[in-house]
This record gives sequence, C-alpha cells and structure tokens, in this order.
Amino acid sequence: MTATAPGRTPGSADTAAPGRTPGSAAPAAPGYTPGRTLPLRVEAVRQLKRRRTFVMAGILAALPFVLIAAFAIGGTPDGARNNRITLMDTATASGANFAATCLFVSAGFLLVIPVALFCGDTVASEAGWSSLRYLLAAPVPRARLLRSKLVVALGFSAAAMLLLPLVALAAGTVAYGWGPLKLPTGGVLPAGDALLRLGVAVAFVFVSQLVTAGLAFWLSTRTDAPLGAVGGAVGLTIIGNVLDAVTALGDWRAFLPAHWQFAWADALQPHLEWTGMVKGAAVSVTYALILFALAFRGFARKDIVS
Repeated sequence: MTATAPGRTPGSADTAAPGRTPGSAAPAAPGYTPGRTLPLRVEAVRQLKRRRTFVMAGILAALPFVLIAAFAIGGTPDGARNNRITLMDTATASGANFAATCLFVSAGFLLVIPVALFCGDTVASEAGWSSLRYLLAAPVPRARLLRSKLVVALGFSAAAMLLLPLVALAAGTVAYGWGPLKLPTGGVLPAGDALLRLGVAVAFVFVSQLVTAGLAFWLSTRTDAPLGAVGGAVGLTIIGNVLDAVTALGDWRAFLPAHWQFAWADALQPHLEWTGMVKGAAVSVTYALILFALAFRGFARKDIVS
C-alpha cells in the first residue's frame, strides 16, 4: 500500500492535467454524470459471462438429478423403521416434497457457496486483475462501484436460491408426480398452498444468507485475493455453525445467524409459524447491514493500487 499525497483522494492520478495545479479538482467532462457510470446492466452482463457463474449454476441444477438417481438406486426412504418421519422420508411423495427435501439438504452448506462466491469474488477479482484502479479512473465513484457490484452479486445469489428449488420442483414432478405436500408432522398441504410455503422458505433462506454475503463482500474490499474472500466467508460461516452446536452457550446462541438457518421449516407446518423466521431474519439483516457499512466505509478510505 502506498501513501496518499496530501490534497488528493486515494486512487486519483499522480499527474496533474495541463492548466491546473497538482491536487486541484479536475473539471468534469462535458456530459459526465456520476449516476450513469457502471450501469447495473453492464455489471450484470460482465458477471454473467464469467465461467464460475455457469459452473455454479450447473452444480445447483445437477443436485436434484443426483438425488433422484440416489433414490432410484437406494430405494424409497422409509422412516417407519425407526418410528420417526423426517422431511427426507417424504421426499418421493410428490414434486413439492422433493423440492423441500432438496432445500433441506442444501441450505446448510451448498447454498452458502454461491453467495460467498458471487459476493466475495466481485471486488477482489477486479483488484487481482489490476483493473480496479482503471474502473475508478473512468471515473466511477467508489460508492457507486460498490453499490453496483453489491446489487448484482445479491441478484445472482437470489437467482441461485431460486434455481435449485425450481429445478427440483420440475424434476420431482416428472419423477414422482404432482400432488400435495406431505408433512412429516402429519397431514398435507394442497399443491397451491405448498408452492406459497416453499416460496416463503426460499425467501427466508436467502435472507439468512445475507450474513455470508456481508462477510464475503467486506472481505472482498479488504483483499486482492478472491479465494481469500470467498474462503474466509465460508470458513466464518462454518465456525458459526460449530458455535451453534455448543449447547453450553445457552441463550447466547440466539445471537448467532446459524441458530436460525433452519427456521424456514416452520413454513412447512399445518399452521404457518413466523416467530422463528422473524427472529432469524432480524439477526441476519442486522449483521449484514453492519458488514456492508464496514465495506463501504473501508473502501472509501482505501488507497487503490491494484
């Protein structure tokens, strides 16, 4: 990191333009509007064309077919053998059940990966390619650059959350038929209500992953190594899961986002329960807002040399 000369902002050019003294503000170019730099459409297309986007989409889309093959090879799950029916035991009851099962097996870890990848790779990759300073020299205001990248990263994360259950619902309907959602606790939900409940569950899973998004995005503004930002966010998320398993922490676990990560299961009850999801969403959003604020604050003061 290099020292910033007095009178100029970090990342500005060292050479003064003809006709003005070093350190003075550059006159705005005719037609230049800060609010029109780096449009969301441009950033979205740039991220969409990257290979890691297609790889991640392929992995998420493949999971339902892997589970269908596993059930075909291993047989239909049966919880009657241990007198305990779980969501996994009802996976083959209908397409809705299969979609819920795919969400259950992936929410704890697999869905963490795309969020950490899209949010942790977005700024750090530009620094790693040594293109970040050229974006700022465009000139793109720092706050707008971060805002555009964050909005696109969260949009891709939300798309990943939707891709898995949608593919699972379609594949499950073909494999097991269309029908009501069989509840592990007993009873069924009509197919229409089941879709709404699954939508609530997916929405909560996305909100609960905002903490991972905040961690990844903050780390992405602190390092030039994308793998460090992505891996750091995943690692800290795993640590949170481990701490939640320490029952000796007692009520302190309620302040851990991981404590509420499966609160979406309350949506798959005969009567929808909001308490756990509201508490979990409040914890996740609070942590995420703090981390996003730290990212913007730190990036605004950082001397960009990459």
